[in-house]
Amino acid sequence: MLLKIAIVGEAWGEHEETRQTAFVGPSGMELMRMLGEANIRRSECYLTNVFNLRPRPTNDIINLCTDAKPANTGGLPPLQRGKYLRPEYLPEVYRLYAELSRVRPNLTIAVGNTASWALLLNTGIAKLRGVVQAATAPQVAGLKVLPTYHPALLFKGPDAWAVRPIIVMDLRKARRESEFPDIRRPERIICINPTLSDLREWYYQLRYAKEITFDIETVKDLISCIGFAPSPSIAYVIPFLDPRKPSGLYWDNENAFATAIKFVHLVLDLPCRKSAQNGLYDTAFLKRVLRKSVRVDEDTMLLHHALQPESQKGLGFLGSIYTNESAWKMMRKRAKDDTIKREN
Repeated sequence: MLLKIAIVGEAWGEHEETRQTAFVGPSGMELMRMLGEANIRRSECYLTNVFNLRPRPTNDIINLCTDAKPANTGGLPPLQRGKYLRPEYLPEVYRLYAELSRVRPNLTIAVGNTASWALLLNTGIAKLRGVVQAATAPQVAGLKVLPTYHPALLFKGPDAWAVRPIIVMDLRKARRESEFPDIRRPERIICINPTLSDLREWYYQLRYAKEITFDIETVKDLISCIGFAPSPSIAYVIPFLDPRKPSGLYWDNENAFATAIKFVHLVLDLPCRKSAQNGLYDTAFLKRVLRKSVRVDEDTMLLHHALQPESQKGLGFLGSIYTNESAWKMMRKRAKDDTIKREN
């Protein structure tokens, strides 16, 4: 039988050690319940761990680490800050790579930081979760991975139970993604760095829109840019601040700046429906800074709150649930890191 989904955990606990198999303890049983809620059958999944052993003396992955960076890290980064995997445990990671290369599932669900560390060479599950991406470990490069929280987190205290609906939503996304092995990002055109003639052309495109989504980015009491999207496939970005220029401003003179402001007013005055994310903030800012009142017909943050009142409501979280975009905030961090590397 073709197994479309592989689920990779951290290591054996007491029950797993006794039975020599993954996900048979309390957290594994809870995972099975959540898989059922996501309409995923356990029998259709390949279950394994990064480490098919129980960390000693306590059931803590840090017991497999050393403070000193070994001569052979296997290309793996620290598992935690300043904590490197001891070389004698590298064969366990290689065993995982061999298993996944043999099974070759359409999707691998990495539950928790340790699985994300082994497959994506990255940790910080709160930022990674919910976003499909390609494995970066060379031995399984290109394997489609979806990180989520480890079900053991639910047993860390009553407040931790709040992540359970998030895991279920991630698993529902996993079910959809398991139907094909490739990563399918939506195609979008983002128009940036406009000239004044571009603004005129953009207005002709926007004035026939049935609905426009808008969003502003702010720096202190200033609008750094504002974006308008008449459809899911195209967006127009009008900048006002530009740190690359000595003045810190995008537009070179007052007349150009005034024309850009007029363009924003004209678009916001169009009779079509307007939608936003956390529109209360954007409209209040526009009123205070640009003296412009805007009616918002739909607010994605409020709509999500109506569906999932207990969950997070930030745009990054909504993107991880409802879209298949890459983690754009992580992209900005990687771009910054790449810039630093080039400069050094």
